[in-house]
Amino acid sequence: MILDNVNMPKDIKGLSSQQLNLLSNEIREFLIDNLSKTGGHLASNLGVVELTIALHKVFDTPEDKLIWDVGHQTYVHKILTGRKNEFKSLRKLNGLSGFPKTEESPFDVFNTGHSSTSISAGLGIARARDIKGENYSVISIIGDGALTGGMAFEALNDAGRSPTNMIVILNDNEMSIDKNVGAISKYLDKIRLVPTYSKVKDEVEDILNRIPKVGKPIKDLISKTKDGIKYILGAGALFEELGFNYFGPIDGHNIEELTSTLEKIKFTKGPVLLHVITQKGKGYEYAEKRPHLYHGISPFNIETGLTIQETKQKDYSKIFGEELVKIARDNEDVVAITAAMPSGTGLDKFANEFPERFFDVGIAEQHAVTLAAGLAIQGLKPIVALYSSFLQRAYDQIIHDVALQNLPVVFAIDRAGIVGSDGETHQGIFDLSFLSHIPNMTVLSPKDYSEFRRMIDYAIKLNSPVAIRYPRGVGKESLGNKEPVISTGKSEKIYGGKDVTIVAIGNMVEKGIEISRELLKKGIYADLINARFIKPLDKKAILDSIKKTGYVVTIEDNLLSGGLSTQIKDLICNMSNIRIESYGYDDKFIKQGSVKELYELEGITVENITRNIIKKLGNTNVSSKNIG
Repeated sequence: MILDNVNMPKDIKGLSSQQLNLLSNEIREFLIDNLSKTGGHLASNLGVVELTIALHKVFDTPEDKLIWDVGHQTYVHKILTGRKNEFKSLRKLNGLSGFPKTEESPFDVFNTGHSSTSISAGLGIARARDIKGENYSVISIIGDGALTGGMAFEALNDAGRSPTNMIVILNDNEMSIDKNVGAISKYLDKIRLVPTYSKVKDEVEDILNRIPKVGKPIKDLISKTKDGIKYILGAGALFEELGFNYFGPIDGHNIEELTSTLEKIKFTKGPVLLHVITQKGKGYEYAEKRPHLYHGISPFNIETGLTIQETKQKDYSKIFGEELVKIARDNEDVVAITAAMPSGTGLDKFANEFPERFFDVGIAEQHAVTLAAGLAIQGLKPIVALYSSFLQRAYDQIIHDVALQNLPVVFAIDRAGIVGSDGETHQGIFDLSFLSHIPNMTVLSPKDYSEFRRMIDYAIKLNSPVAIRYPRGVGKESLGNKEPVISTGKSEKIYGGKDVTIVAIGNMVEKGIEISRELLKKGIYADLINARFIKPLDKKAILDSIKKTGYVVTIEDNLLSGGLSTQIKDLICNMSNIRIESYGYDDKFIKQGSVKELYELEGITVENITRNIIKKLGNTNVSSKNIG
């Protein structure tokens, strides 16, 4: 196999087009085989095999800089840059990252996990090169889905007016996670229909260049002719008007065409945009047919394409989608917004039943929030469903456009807390901290599905901004005997005790229940409080408990700084002789690994917390075996 002898970019420099095509097939087989065992971003990587090979053949990395947008399509890049033998550890604890990581390899130029950043980063790198008097190529690769992000156009606007030499490669596969939407998508659809533009443009320019220069009239005619061809064919006009030299669209799976085009534009002066058409999931039938399902996939059976799961259970995203549909049937003011992930957030059912009340804005979280503000100020009830780590991108809009005007926008914050193998860029561990200090904002989190449903109904009826944060994956239907009643700023007392106060929120309440039961076996009685709300916090109930026990333990799936721990510490700051222990995450980013592994690393386990409480209360003769 050719791949056996390819470990670094230099190993493909001398390969023929035929050998490179064989290498492409082998890389696809390698990806399918490895990801069937580890899971990961399959479809996006199958789509960029030839493009990645061509980039490494033409450019001299790592001296030439490749900056990947989002980053989940860099598996082929990793295979070609010395990390092929590490793929068994992909996305595992202390293993190979699923995204570019500068600390992992000099070939990874810029850390990326969120969308629409590569052009800005690339322009910064190119300008640094020029200031320092260095000489290398800078290539930013960006997907068509990422172009819906305003940051991408801010960067195009800046780069296009600049003489800086840089190349932008638009990897156009018509997909984000779900199918692309919006005017940019339609514009690219139009360009795809005229794939002969670059060829025609080159031929006409060749003819025009042979005409002797006989004065300004001919120059004007040449300019008008070039512009006329551009507009008649409708290809690349937007990018050329922004100041880019546009090439394409070309076939992103034709290595010969890719390499020859890249060789041509390598030394072109000024900003260049190469439009490449690829197919997400190419080479694997199941991924080609359903690329959105194979965007990020758990381990799967290669023959059937089915993921390896024991049972198909409902998760928080599905519960959210189902409950919102029920509410919307009775409330015509309810509208839903998401940013390129209707299926991931559970809004696909809402979109099917209420298409006129559903808005997928593409990868544009800032726009999503301010759109919601506009809907709310006209009397509607917008629900914005985003992943926690992506909500960070719209922080200013939450404050300025929603909270400042005290508008009734509901933020459904999916994937809150530790999410696992996607690592630092996707862990949702900041939302409790950055939301709980915004005026007019109510912030709450459910312990189970039953409570979650009541919270959704409560949030829609509340006439002010409210955020519900909930974890990724499967939860419990009910962790209590009574139907939850959600009232602003009111906690829930689950167990009554005199020895220790345990205050937990969200999915950590389940751990609090287990800890309380283990403590009871040792004759220790816990006052267990499900905070429910972090803003407003139920200060009276929590203070009364702490005064009784003199010892409080907080548990949260969030940074300790600014979260539940901080709120409780502020509450008791003037009280003497109060012991407090807090379980959450210190001031750091949380690396990749399974959720269970990461909880263990951070000490957020029933065994560890129980042991520490027993030790603090003076009973040290209990082994982990007895309390596990």
